[in-house]
Parts: sequence; C-alpha cells; structure tokens
Amino acid sequence: MSAEPTEIPGYIPGYIAGTWDIDPVHSDVGFAVRHLMISKAKGRFAAVEGRIVTAEDPLESEVSATIDMSSIDTGSPQRDEHLRDADFFEVGKYPRMTYRSTGIRADGDRFLMDGELTLKGVTLPVPLTLELNGFAPDPFAPDPATGARAGFTATGEINRRDFGVSYHGSVPGGGAALGDRVQITLEIEAALRPAAE
Repeated sequence: MSAEPTEIPGYIPGYIAGTWDIDPVHSDVGFAVRHLMISKAKGRFAAVEGRIVTAEDPLESEVSATIDMSSIDTGSPQRDEHLRDADFFEVGKYPRMTYRSTGIRADGDRFLMDGELTLKGVTLPVPLTLELNGFAPDPFAPDPATGARAGFTATGEINRRDFGVSYHGSVPGGGAALGDRVQITLEIEAALRPAAE
C-alpha cells in the first residue's frame, strides 16, 4: 500500500466514505494481562458505542468511542466486581473510558492511528495499529440497497499504572500477581449512517 494519501483508496477494495456507528452487538473490546507471570488473563467490555468517519482521503478519517466500564466481563462475576471497585477501575467514580483519534498514518500495508485514551480521569496518547477488514452490504439497514457495514481491527498496548490502575495483589513468596502491560484488541463492526444524517 502506498504511503501517498491520494493513492490509498485505490488499494482498499470497496472503500466507502461516510459516517458509521459502532454496532456493539457485533463488536468486541478485549484485553489481556499477565497473571502470576505465567499465563494471560483475558476479558472484554460488552458495552461500546462510537462513531467512525471514513474520509475521502483515509488518512483524514476520525474515530471516537466510549466504553461502559461496568460492562467488564472476564468470565468470573466475583473477579468482575473486584475490577469495578477502587483497587482497579473505580467504576462508581469513573464510569466510562473514551478514545479519540488524533491522526492516521500509512505504514506500508497497514495504518497507524494516533489517539488519546482517557481512563480513570487520566488522558494519555495511545497509538493503535489499525487494519481495515472491508466493506459489505448491510442486511439490517432500513434500506438494504444503500446500507453498508465496515469492519476494523485495532491493536495496542498500555501500561495500566500510567492510568492509576496500580493494584498488584499478593503472591506467596513475593512477586507480582498481575503484569503492568495490557494488550488491547478491538474487533469493530460499524453501520453506515444514511446520507441525510
């Protein structure tokens, strides 16, 4: 893929410029963190909403998303409640996590998205590697003839301590129960808004 913005659309089959709404039912916001330093604990946030604007020049596109922190799901209700309390996300005080893109760059056959993540009242730059998975007709649209869906994958990493999530637990004999670095994987499906909107 060329790094020249004017050439990029020709390398994205079926590219559609427009405004898209994230479909939470068909999207997944996942994370993974080292547990006891021997394995990875994984989880997801079930409630995400946001908007994606695919510009005529893809490098001028924009993304904004909001995640409901109470929707965390690690497969263990007891652990989820602990993650919601003050040891971790303090959901009662900080109910949402947000992400806002600040720029998109072409990097060979992929895109790099610069953006700002706000978590627990802390806003820091967090770049994501972005993959555009494609476009397809939308069978759920009011007018399937003009509706469309788009799919995106984004990956990145944060240090949880940078955002004030510093709980590490206790391990017999010493050592950390949790790693500091958290891998983030977003699988996003979005629906095209009608032109009038």
